[in-house]
Amino acid sequence: MLKADFHIHSHYSPDSGMSPEKMVARCQKVGLNCIAVTDHNTIDGSLAVKRLAPFQVIIGEEVRSCEGEITGLFLSETVPRGLTAEETARRIKEQGGLVSLPHPFDHFRSGVITREALLDVLPYTDIVEVFNARNLLDGDNRKAREFAEEHELIPSGVSDGHSTVELGRTYVEMPEFDGTPEGFKRSLAEGTIVARRTNRLIHIVTATTKIRKRVFGGLRPPS
Repeated sequence: MLKADFHIHSHYSPDSGMSPEKMVARCQKVGLNCIAVTDHNTIDGSLAVKRLAPFQVIIGEEVRSCEGEITGLFLSETVPRGLTAEETARRIKEQGGLVSLPHPFDHFRSGVITREALLDVLPYTDIVEVFNARNLLDGDNRKAREFAEEHELIPSGVSDGHSTVELGRTYVEMPEFDGTPEGFKRSLAEGTIVARRTNRLIHIVTATTKIRKRVFGGLRPPS
């Protein structure tokens, strides 16, 4: 069985200070052996982690469309930010990737996809985060699960980790797969989500990291 997490941010995101080296070391320590690195608006972090990791790394990106965030998995190149949600999803699919909806009903994030765009991308969508460990309200995760069930989409549970301490708390136990997107979907559909919400104080750490990197510089995705 795989112990998997499909939403993690390295220091290639403007709000994370976690280096690829530290990410890999932490994953090995807590037993994560299949991850997707989903930095904001770049796949560079994914590629850096994949070069280091002795376990499976899926190339991903959390793309900021002009209508909210959409995650692409199994990508071969960066999807540009600022497109419509539907065009973003289409670009992911054109690469043979999978479309995942990150924290689609979170009340407190600025990047949540709009309700109108949610319907626009529905025909392209494969996966819904039905448990995001950083969501503050249980009801937001519950609404995501209801949405996934209503539309027969594959559920996933993720840490959305921006720091090493978050990794290994929320994950999916799932069978091994053949490395293809279709094999991944079949395996994830059979998975069991182990869900533990992150301490709310982690949001202060993330905000502080973002401010520090903005003031003093640091790795961040291209604008």
